[in-house]
Amino acid sequence: MKTFKFYILYIFGLALTLLTATPAYGASDKRFTVVIDAGHGGHDPGAIGKRGREKNINLNVALKLGKLIEQNCSDTRVVYTRKKDVFVPLHSRADIANNAKADLFISIHTNSVASRNSSVRGTETYTLGLHRTQDNLEVAKKENSVILIEDDYKQRYAGFNPNSSESYIIFEFMQDKNMSQSVSFARLIQTQFRNNARRVDKGVHQAGFLVLRETTMPSVLVELGYITNRNEEAYLLSESGSSALARSIYLAFMNYRQQRQGNTQVAQADADPKPATATKEKQAPSPTRDDTPGKVDTPADNGGQPVFKIQILTSDRKLPSGSKLFKGLSPVGCYKENGIYKYTYGDSTDYNQVLRLKRNKVDAKFKDAFIIAFKNGEKTNVNDAIKEFKKNRK
Repeated sequence: MKTFKFYILYIFGLALTLLTATPAYGASDKRFTVVIDAGHGGHDPGAIGKRGREKNINLNVALKLGKLIEQNCSDTRVVYTRKKDVFVPLHSRADIANNAKADLFISIHTNSVASRNSSVRGTETYTLGLHRTQDNLEVAKKENSVILIEDDYKQRYAGFNPNSSESYIIFEFMQDKNMSQSVSFARLIQTQFRNNARRVDKGVHQAGFLVLRETTMPSVLVELGYITNRNEEAYLLSESGSSALARSIYLAFMNYRQQRQGNTQVAQADADPKPATATKEKQAPSPTRDDTPGKVDTPADNGGQPVFKIQILTSDRKLPSGSKLFKGLSPVGCYKENGIYKYTYGDSTDYNQVLRLKRNKVDAKFKDAFIIAFKNGEKTNVNDAIKEFKKNRK
């Protein structure tokens, strides 16, 4: 009888443990988190058309996008910066994404030009970077000007003046290790806008958006169309138009997830004439060496050992030797990958030496710097390189 009671208690205790224990999820089981940011809101209307306001268009598309993801992606958590007509400061939008440890940030906006009767139309998607044209700068100025209605904006944004071209010098470089993913996602969005929503494709651009600068994950800012174009405003305000735009971003999101998971099959829009076909994933091009003055050359004779470097910043253009953006570090090396110039400091087969250099000399200047590795002149997985270094030390 005692044995029976003990057995019952044991089974009850085991069942209780299984019901209340926190599952030990592996890294692959972590839910993907996407933050959807409806630009403007509350007393900040954004761009104003003849019939509509940007803040309402942005929110409508954002909610539709979030609903599509929530209904079709059980492994994805959707976080909104706002779900109703309220004002959210730019820095708070980034904080929401960072605190949620988001994997992706999508900021939704509507474009405009000075003339209410303008014929300018089309969609475009931006990533953080240096504006290459005056038009890109003007778009960034419009979106950043919202900080002027925030309290203590001068202190909060370190004296940044959204209307001064000189203030945008901070975007001369990008510490962003997520740039290539951001650009890839932006291209997927524009493809879907063109193929699914049948919109004029104005391309992928870079510009200095404060809301993207503060996020720590792949991020894009989408301009859905021009509220100052009468026909496009009507499309943006229509149920079919807002739904098509939301679905386009959703399809791009699905493509992005599939590519990140190693499956390059492209999700097709209902309107696409060709069925989806699986394609072989293309090998990413190897980074190429660059002849930037002052670069640190990989030692010619390192016995095939991995060479460690500290990546300090990236740029969409070549920076001159001795640039102020290097913050006094010299010599600085450079390599080019996927059309982006990536700058490094330090060069050694001794990982510990490079790690000490990063802690003692680099971290104070570049808080987002990180160590990379090359082997036989090709960029290699840094974790594998560290393992090889430790193995060689034994």
